Amino acid sequence: MVSLRLMPRDVKFFDLLIADGENLHEASLELCQLMKSFDDLDKRIARIQELEHAGDVIGDEIGERLDEAFITPIDREDIHELARRMDDVVDRIQETAEAMHIYDVEAPTEEAQRLSGILEEQAVEIGAALGKLESMKGLGEHLRRVHELENEADGLSRAAIGRLFRESMDPLDVIKWRDIYQSLEESIDAAEDVSEILQRVVHKGT
Repeated sequence: MVSLRLMPRDVKFFDLLIADGENLHEASLELCQLMKSFDDLDKRIARIQELEHAGDVIGDEIGERLDEAFITPIDREDIHELARRMDDVVDRIQETAEAMHIYDVEAPTEEAQRLSGILEEQAVEIGAALGKLESMKGLGEHLRRVHELENEADGLSRAAIGRLFRESMDPLDVIKWRDIYQSLEESIDAAEDVSEILQRVVHKGT
């Protein structure tokens, strides 16, 4: 009987996951730039929507290949979860960008700019980890950094929401910014979920 370890592995799954990570990073970068420059909102939001659709296409291809594959390079449930969680991040990015437009926000706050920057940094680390997934080597430093960034975002988000209620603001503005902060935090939490799945994969493979 031939050992499964000696059978060829379908490295296409790694390529698809890397492409999904690159798409996630581009979406996070678009949101970060939107928060910094706050111009051409319609164009920037349309680009994020395009990236969300592109992520769906990649996710669908991953799902189809999982249905067809007899063996997979890592556990199929982990591949499915990685794709699903990365899709969650991009979905939250789209929701955040659209909220900025729907709520007719005059200008991003410093906290919103930093939170979007944290998300973009997480996306960089996730992309680097995905690039090392096939070898299962060197992912730890990237995954730890994703967690550190999530901790930073937690504190920043709590402080930002607290400031909304301490300062004399229009109640409608409080509601708008609370929703935006929560959407950003959900994006960052979803990125950490991706890193936790990657950590699980590494543990299984070592």
